[in-house]
Amino acid sequence: MFHGGILSKLRGFYKWYVLGLVSVGYILGELGHYLIGTTSKVTADDLHYGDKSCMLNATHLHLSQLPVICEKVNSSEICESLSLNGTYYCEWGYNGLGIDYQVLAGPAFMAVFTVVGVILGVVADKYNRARILSVCTVVFVVAILMMGSVNEYWHLVILRMIMAAGESGCNPLATGILTDLFPEHQRALVLSIFNWGIYGGYGIAFPVGRYVPILNAWGLSWRLCYYSAGIVGLVIAALTLLTLREPERTTIGEEGTGKPTDGVESGKKMPQVTIWHVIAQPRIILLCLAASIRHCGGMTFAYNADLYYRDYFPDVDLGWWLFAVTVGIGSVGVVVGGVISDKFVSRMGVRSRVLVLAVSQLIATLPAFGSVIFGPLWAMITLAFSYFFAEMWFGIVFAILVEIVPLSVRSTTVGVFLFVMNNVGGNLPILVDPVSKAIGYREAVMIFYAGFYGISSILFFLTMFFMDGAVEKPEEKTNGLDNSAYIQDETRHRPIQDARL
Repeated sequence: MFHGGILSKLRGFYKWYVLGLVSVGYILGELGHYLIGTTSKVTADDLHYGDKSCMLNATHLHLSQLPVICEKVNSSEICESLSLNGTYYCEWGYNGLGIDYQVLAGPAFMAVFTVVGVILGVVADKYNRARILSVCTVVFVVAILMMGSVNEYWHLVILRMIMAAGESGCNPLATGILTDLFPEHQRALVLSIFNWGIYGGYGIAFPVGRYVPILNAWGLSWRLCYYSAGIVGLVIAALTLLTLREPERTTIGEEGTGKPTDGVESGKKMPQVTIWHVIAQPRIILLCLAASIRHCGGMTFAYNADLYYRDYFPDVDLGWWLFAVTVGIGSVGVVVGGVISDKFVSRMGVRSRVLVLAVSQLIATLPAFGSVIFGPLWAMITLAFSYFFAEMWFGIVFAILVEIVPLSVRSTTVGVFLFVMNNVGGNLPILVDPVSKAIGYREAVMIFYAGFYGISSILFFLTMFFMDGAVEKPEEKTNGLDNSAYIQDETRHRPIQDARL
């Protein structure tokens, strides 16, 4: 009895350990993903890619003191001739922007990320997810480590593609594992915490990308950012490989019933619900479209925030402010969104999760515009307010998805969902470059960032009206079994105790 009590407690802690482990791994993967945005200026200067422009090189000077603003000069000769009291305060060089950067940050990563993500989603429905996730972690960690050693632009492109292949498995694989480990009344919170890894990695990239290159420790400059992340990642990869175990697969809506639900583990065949039958549902299509538009808004800000604030406020160091807002305020928003969603769903069903999505993104839209329009102080204040509500979305979206999709195609559906969402949301920000050259950088960021927040809110609201009861059933029965035994009933949203505790 004594040993049994200890083992029971350890099992209870294990699922939280898994949440922590896969979340830290995801943070490191996203840190590697977004470092290009915060190191792009120094990286471009070293590897010679992207656009050149006139930039302030004397940070002790205030913009109001300058007779001519550097960023308004389009000639290298005029740029380098500007002076104040005998001090040449401008320099002509690589600014980290341009189509080369946008391709490197977006399509080069997303092209592989989305395709491999779907493949791994299909594989995860049939094979051991824990082992596949361990291999994926090793792949993206090694790629991040090697990115610190590149000497050519195309080296960086290839390694970002390899990193994308490894990281693409993190979300569908970890989402499936966490969904099977945690009961319904904790699921949105757990998935919100995990998916905060995107914003955790992105937020940490601000101080790492801004301040580590300045130290130039051992003469490594920006390369040390990737080496450091890679070394920490190797530890996480080792722990994932050695300690992560495949949990019993659970059909949502049947938790705690004692029914055998895992056709893979038990050897019993599950009803065959095709992936096409699932993704063709209007609610899945609308949810995916809304998520894609919202993702574009987030990716636009992620890829351009550091460069935008450096460009418009070159005399103000906002690195730590951006870190505090994205990691601090964003993390609170993620948790609050998960808690609110879990509370509502226990009483009102899955529609309530979509309502939380629509309202949170609507509230986040106006202050998102403010974070682009205002000066440094109010930009950070409005960004903090926007981030609190905006970051509620990701975990809730995937909590909705796993609750309306049958077990037999869950990981595949997540993979397809991510494929579409990342192709649309991850590649649309490339339009920032041509649009900025047509109407201005600030205006382009405003459209694709804050504007797309507002559009996603409308689409989430429309999606709510398509969230009917259970997953639609195929017309036929398989092996004489009624498919309804395996299809989640969304009318039974109540707190459920985990039978494994």
